Amino acid sequence: MKEKVSPAKRSQGLVELLRRSDIFRDYARAFRDTTGLPLGLRALDSLHLTMGDRKDQNPFCVLLAQSNQSCAACLSMRKKVEEQAGEKPKTLKCFAGLCETVVPVRVGENTIAFLQTGQVLQQQPRRGDFSRTAETLLKWGLEIDVKRLEEAYFQTRVLSRKQYESIVRLLEIFAQHLSTLSNQLIVKEQLGEPPMIQRAKTFIEEHQAEDLRLNQVAKAVNTSTYYFCKMFKQATGLTFTSFLARVRVEKVKNLLLNPHVRVSEAAFQVGFQSLSQFNRVFRVITGESPSAYRERVLADSVAGSTR
Repeated sequence: MKEKVSPAKRSQGLVELLRRSDIFRDYARAFRDTTGLPLGLRALDSLHLTMGDRKDQNPFCVLLAQSNQSCAACLSMRKKVEEQAGEKPKTLKCFAGLCETVVPVRVGENTIAFLQTGQVLQQQPRRGDFSRTAETLLKWGLEIDVKRLEEAYFQTRVLSRKQYESIVRLLEIFAQHLSTLSNQLIVKEQLGEPPMIQRAKTFIEEHQAEDLRLNQVAKAVNTSTYYFCKMFKQATGLTFTSFLARVRVEKVKNLLLNPHVRVSEAAFQVGFQSLSQFNRVFRVITGESPSAYRERVLADSVAGSTR
């Protein structure tokens, strides 16, 4: 019997797919080359602590990571900043005074992951600041090379508030792209799924513009409605209705790229039965209205063509 996949594990699997995607790898490389800061992608409720590649991280933070006590402090602070983030980016300072920021990556109304950056100071490092940090570490019982740690501390990158806010804004924009990619992966990803589920997804893709019903899909894959419903939810984490809605939303996004197509036309063309239902479903899945999505994407397109 196939093991049932929990929502948390499924979410972690989706984030791992994002982490391996070309768009994330390319952006992370460009981000690090441009800003000199590390960039990580952390699944919700993950205990993964590392922020990007070790070579990209602040040497001071790398030294601290060698101790269990300081690792626990960093993890505690990271969980705190994630809890306070909500739907917007959040920045906190660690015990050593370094900034750390998380930017939520959302699929509809749910946060599935956080983009992470930071390990910077927003003012020039001072001897008194380091002394207090060293005292804290000694109280924790850490055996540290104070001289080496001090050198690393005073090499920490310093950015003005305005510079750092601009960097966080870049991550907000990237988080929107990852949200779009997440929904596409939910619709298309078939790794490890039973052949019946793969056939069902293909059938739904081919007939999504019709008034498609659950019993029609079950019949197309030669199984009962009850069994199909159970197996589909277990394999994808979504009900048939939710999955169909995501397929239709992905189709309608392409139609909305044409400014001459009315929103209502696009909605009915992909299979939605009412405009109110379409608006509600689109907002739940994408986190914004169809009109707002169109304006944002077309504006990004214009901005890109003028660069």
